[in-house]
Amino acid sequence: MDVKTDVLIIGSGIAALQAALVLEKHFQIQIVTKSSLYMSSSYRAQGGIAAVTSEEDHIRHHIADTLKAGEYHHEKRHVKTLIKDGTEIMQNYLKDGLPVDRQVDGKPALGLEGAHSHHRILHAGGDRTGQIFIDYLLHKLSPKTKINCYEMAYELLRNTDGDCVGVLSKGEKGTKRYLAHHVILATGGAGALYSSTSNFPTNTGDGIALAFRAGAAISDMEFMQFHPSLLWCKNEAKGLVSEAVRGAGGIFVNAQHQPIMTGLHAQLDLAPRHITALALFTKRAAGEETFIDITNIHDFEEKFPTIAQLCHVHHVHLQDGLIPVAPGSHFLMGGVIADDKGKTTIPNLYAVGEVACTGVHGANRLASNSLLEGITFGQKMAQYIIQKGCHQKNFLLEKHQCADKMPPLFSKPQLQQHMMRFLGIVRNIDDLQHFAKQLPSLQSLSQVNLKGLELAELELFMMHVVATLMAHAAITRTETRGAHIRTDKPEMKSQWASRWIIFSQGQMEVRNSLYEYHQTRGNAQAIF
Repeated sequence: MDVKTDVLIIGSGIAALQAALVLEKHFQIQIVTKSSLYMSSSYRAQGGIAAVTSEEDHIRHHIADTLKAGEYHHEKRHVKTLIKDGTEIMQNYLKDGLPVDRQVDGKPALGLEGAHSHHRILHAGGDRTGQIFIDYLLHKLSPKTKINCYEMAYELLRNTDGDCVGVLSKGEKGTKRYLAHHVILATGGAGALYSSTSNFPTNTGDGIALAFRAGAAISDMEFMQFHPSLLWCKNEAKGLVSEAVRGAGGIFVNAQHQPIMTGLHAQLDLAPRHITALALFTKRAAGEETFIDITNIHDFEEKFPTIAQLCHVHHVHLQDGLIPVAPGSHFLMGGVIADDKGKTTIPNLYAVGEVACTGVHGANRLASNSLLEGITFGQKMAQYIIQKGCHQKNFLLEKHQCADKMPPLFSKPQLQQHMMRFLGIVRNIDDLQHFAKQLPSLQSLSQVNLKGLELAELELFMMHVVATLMAHAAITRTETRGAHIRTDKPEMKSQWASRWIIFSQGQMEVRNSLYEYHQTRGNAQAIF
């Protein structure tokens, strides 16, 4: 079945909906999403949106906090765009009636989260910010934007000129072929590659795998952020306990109520996430249980209704004052290389949100910058596409040479357990190389014919593509930086400053810039 449209958006989180809202006034829009509209990380976001909206704060402070948290591994001009333009967009949303939580005097109630120097976190419904913002955008979206749920995109289509002109998807109605002038990847991250994660099970990095197989450039795959506080019950992660809980006065403690972060960082429990996640990981590796002490937070259930309900469902008694927590995968800083307008290295293919790598998050994302990224770059991308228009005339598809059989793969639980063990919070070269040898090669993954595979098989395949990219990137970066922690290389190395590990056209290289047009000839170093 063929579906023709002007713009195809793959994914349905905040970046996808923000783009659709701007684009639908000019073009026909089709949205394809792997699950329901309420299974995105955006919808699940508890903490809020970081934006400068008070007189006490300033854009330069937010920029400085972002750079410091990410260990200065950034595309700085994009960080400035994110903070400056994002602040303006959020101020407009506040004027338009976005229902954020407010103080008695009517001013937005601003929260504080890890590595922020000022109270600047806008939140809604206590800890239901993502849900309320997504519902707000969906309410504004017109019925003419067609939303196709429970369809998995599994192959990008390129024409004979090399432009992206569509995608193949598989769902309840079988296989569809979408043809479009512009194709947007807004598929989210890859947290579900790990056995302990804050993400929905559907967040398996599909968009990154799609782009890699189509030949698009990918970067920063070694940088997976681990959130320190996932609700931990019966040896399983049950959901997120927002950083906003610590911003409101919660502290990390052991079973004896002794503070964990004392002496480890000046910001204590609001230190950057790689600091807090490592501290809890170390305690748990030594056999200690870890908790958030909430006894200093008044009216906890009113301030954090989602977390309170989550605790109730899993029989955690809030009156005891302790919430059991453990670290887990949360946010991938890497992804498909895109600029601030979403443009990738493939013409007419765009990437926005967590699937994209724009250099704004560095080696460790600053808390609550992700929703800001979605609305800011979602809008800038849409404005660029409107300016460019729909002029594609060549829908003659290139012929595929993919004829290889599927290489041996782990089962999904096996892969998730191996990722947690070998590519988790702390890593070492022996484990990384051992794991990489068990994974399929990038070359073999590039050539597999996906025709006829069932949805579960397609998802597992995509997971292996992303895992292999992550493993090779982690082996290559021989240092510790931000969320990338190597026990055999514990120091941050000056020679790795402003160095980017890039995958493109089946190859991997280290470059001095995220963007090839910044690259001085001869600086690229081929790895294999």
